[in-house]
Amino acid sequence: MFVDRVVLEIQAGKGGDGAVSFLREKFRPKGGPDGGDGGDGGSVILRVAPGRMTLADVGGRRHYRAAPGKNGMNRNMAGRGGEDLHLDVPPGTLVYDDATGALVADLTVYGAEFVLCRGGRGGRGNTSFATALNQAPHTATRGGKGEGGKFRFELKLIAEVGIVGLPNAGKSTFLACVTRATPRIASYPFTTLHPHLGVADVHGRELVLADIPGLIEGASEGKGLGDDFLRHIERTRVLLHLVDGSAPDVGGPAPEDAYRTIRGELAAYADGSLARKPELVALNKADALPADEAEARRRALEAAVGAPVRLLSGVSGEGARPLLEALAAQVEAAQAEAAQAESAQAEAASAPAARGAPGPGRNDADESTRTPTPLGAGGAAAR
Repeated sequence: MFVDRVVLEIQAGKGGDGAVSFLREKFRPKGGPDGGDGGDGGSVILRVAPGRMTLADVGGRRHYRAAPGKNGMNRNMAGRGGEDLHLDVPPGTLVYDDATGALVADLTVYGAEFVLCRGGRGGRGNTSFATALNQAPHTATRGGKGEGGKFRFELKLIAEVGIVGLPNAGKSTFLACVTRATPRIASYPFTTLHPHLGVADVHGRELVLADIPGLIEGASEGKGLGDDFLRHIERTRVLLHLVDGSAPDVGGPAPEDAYRTIRGELAAYADGSLARKPELVALNKADALPADEAEARRRALEAAVGAPVRLLSGVSGEGARPLLEALAAQVEAAQAEAAQAESAQAEAASAPAARGAPGPGRNDADESTRTPTPLGAGGAAAR
């Protein structure tokens, strides 16, 4: 089952209490304090683990609690620390504070760990309070409370190419054609009910594609399956827009109308950033049309798009390889542009320091008008 959003209540372990104890042994009637410190409580740690594609594993429970620390004991024995609780999540997991909506963590790299709730500190035993003036303290502290709260986990799949289009546009067929993914494929709309990932090999380079459920007009208002799944392509560099070229023959919309419908839904989603992503458009199901009719519809769609449109058949594989190569080139160009923008921002941030901008608390005007202090014969400032 594909689960991409869960709300969990998480509590780190409480620290163990410090002990109040005094050493009592034969021939040592006043051995002094020997109460040990309490152990620290266990923390709750998120870990990006391989093999995880959904939040179904962590979503099987609604409450998670790490082990508490043990109390301190006599003979200066410290309590055992509580065992940390590790929660394995897929890459692309975002964690929000459910009360405030603030982003707490964005986990994208395999093996990355994040301490979501830190365990409480163990209390101090009375040995820690012994001083020269108070050699028999009866004081100890309780263990600290562990951090906790209610958190919302959301999954945004990490892919380089996001495949969009109306239901039954052939998105899943194309994904199965160019990758080893096995999405459900049928001749009726809304076959795809959750996103699928696939990895294509383009001249030795791995290209990750994400297929999301089809959109319909009004998806931004909740119609059909809604546009909630669009968040899974927010991280993509490039969009592949597939348009069903055979739809008019079975009572469906013209390719130009289908294209405008999807573009409208992309623009209506969130801040419209998806509509600003680089896009490649392909007229799919070319195998179901005569060659001259497929070319005529491609040209009509190209005029509506204002950019080149490719012919594609996910069934026969016609046009699939050149399309993958174009997608890989577009992804690399987008990555280079993003890296250049980040480099420019870094240079702009470091420019003031390079020009010798005044640091905190320094006034260059004061430095330029300050009268030099005369030095004595020994090199020290004259007094």
